[in-house]
Amino acid sequence: MTYSIKFLFICTLLLLVVAEAKHKKKNKHKKYRDQNEDPNPLLFPGLPSFPQFEEPLDQSPPFPEPLPLPQLPPLPQLPPVPLLPPFDFPLTPLGGDGVEAKGDFQVGSLGHWDLISQNAGVSAMHINLLPTNKIIMFDAKIYRVSRIMLPKGAPCAPYRDMVTQQDKFDCYAHAVEYDIETNQVRPLQVNGGDPWCSSGGVAPDGTFVGTGGFDTGARTIRFLDPNCQDCQWREHNDVLAAERWYATQQILPNGEFFLIGGRKSFSYEFVPKEGQQSQKPYFFPFLYETSDLDENNLYPFVHLSTDGNLFIFANNRSLLLNPTSHKIVRTFPVLPGGSRNYPASGMSALLPIDLNDLNMKAEVIVCGGNTPEAFHLADTVKIFLPALQDCNRLVITETFPKWEYELMPSMRTMGDLLTLPNGQLLFINGATMGTSAWWDADKPNYTPVLYKPNNPKGTRFTVLKASQIARMYHSTSTVLPSGKVWVSGSNTHNTYKDKVKFPTETRVEAFSPPYLDANFDQYRPQINEEASEKELVYGGFFETRFLVQDGAQLAKSDIKVSMFSPPFTTHGFSMGQRLLFLKVDELIVETEGSYKVRSEAPPSGEIAPPGYYLLFVVHRGLPGKGMWVHIQ
Repeated sequence: MTYSIKFLFICTLLLLVVAEAKHKKKNKHKKYRDQNEDPNPLLFPGLPSFPQFEEPLDQSPPFPEPLPLPQLPPLPQLPPVPLLPPFDFPLTPLGGDGVEAKGDFQVGSLGHWDLISQNAGVSAMHINLLPTNKIIMFDAKIYRVSRIMLPKGAPCAPYRDMVTQQDKFDCYAHAVEYDIETNQVRPLQVNGGDPWCSSGGVAPDGTFVGTGGFDTGARTIRFLDPNCQDCQWREHNDVLAAERWYATQQILPNGEFFLIGGRKSFSYEFVPKEGQQSQKPYFFPFLYETSDLDENNLYPFVHLSTDGNLFIFANNRSLLLNPTSHKIVRTFPVLPGGSRNYPASGMSALLPIDLNDLNMKAEVIVCGGNTPEAFHLADTVKIFLPALQDCNRLVITETFPKWEYELMPSMRTMGDLLTLPNGQLLFINGATMGTSAWWDADKPNYTPVLYKPNNPKGTRFTVLKASQIARMYHSTSTVLPSGKVWVSGSNTHNTYKDKVKFPTETRVEAFSPPYLDANFDQYRPQINEEASEKELVYGGFFETRFLVQDGAQLAKSDIKVSMFSPPFTTHGFSMGQRLLFLKVDELIVETEGSYKVRSEAPPSGEIAPPGYYLLFVVHRGLPGKGMWVHIQ
């Protein structure tokens, strides 16, 4: 059939449709008169009734009967026209090399627990992974007991027993150096002020710097040198400008430490170099304003934003502070629901920073905690209120951000919130009832939860395999170079007790997140440290060599390179924790299964303060073992 016949057929159909519409329009008033009724009052409320006419309003002659349609041959079956996109772009997302992004491996594992030490000697109240692959771990010394003695020949510490008023000697170690490769410990002597509920971090040269504590330790600074086989830490009392008990320490872009808060300390200061005195405290009214009867603003959450300003969260409020000009850059909306800092003890972390984002977005997450009155009820009458279950995110680089709310699978107080090498987060440890402090919580939260921040809301949480050990008050955890999570501590009472509901814990566990599933080992990158660059320069390019056992068709879009700053963790907050995804410039195939990735180092100290980081190569969500790198 020719196209002219098709055209004639379509035109005839259109003519009939128009004619029928015209006929209905001319006779619509006659229809109402014949039916002798008004329009539906439910569809047209308040509409007045139409007047009834004796004759139709339109006296036009009736439309003639339609002509019979011509008999046309059937239309031929033409091949379908392919649907094309409106623009010339691929229909599947591509990676940076123009190759289709495969996405992360779908791992079904829920994790795995291993008991790696029966007794670390000291309950892990405070910990920090050091570039020596040792964990500095210490407790309070006020009760003069632990589960490990000082080495033979080490002088015991003299002290005055305030109960008996007798002079005694303390021969216990209250700090240890834990070797993550052998799971052995070396006891350290604490001679100076008490480090109970103190703060800390690692300086750019790898030196551990601890600040504050209880009583005689409230103005103390402690130093432990890197790469030292048998050294003890050095203690300097009365050098801080204010007492810092339950304070927070955060490294700045210039490598100095910012120290804020503490009991009845409504100020901040800068940690001096060894041998110097702190200049002065800077009064900070925000801490006074957020304090309540139970001081639910201790251990404030502090995160360094990508613009060099400090995000500070206390109780239920937050702001952005310029630590150089000492001016408040902006204040953020109040976070409803309850109190988030010690002793209500929620969790907070800075979400991974993607350096491929030109805006350098910085986003924080604050989860869990309890209501403002929860500590008073737990501490006085042992009524344990349910912990909070909400999680809240805030983009702190926006001018007018709003909190985004979602629910965790379970309630949690006193938990740790860790950033994993592949950009996922891990909720671990803590309780579901009560608050921090001795004997003030119940019902342990044994179950870790994985959080995928880039997933759509409602699909971000995965409940993982539960531990068998209660990790309550004074428990801690940290990410290891292997990608495992080191977990220890729990001391819900004074001194060390065994025959109680929640005994003092000196056992150490290692939790393997799902990405360490052995079924995916052949896809896991293995960094060749000897052939990789470890000294980085801001904004410079560097090369990392690695192997993948099964790396068939491995493309640049399959690989991410992350840099992780191991934090100082205590009382549910990981100070200085930071994960960056670097710009990957090029992936070079050297031989089968052997690769070289060229990455761009972070541009400045605002993005990555100077110091030591763990660098991970991540293949479609699977990180290999991390390598220590140094940037300055």
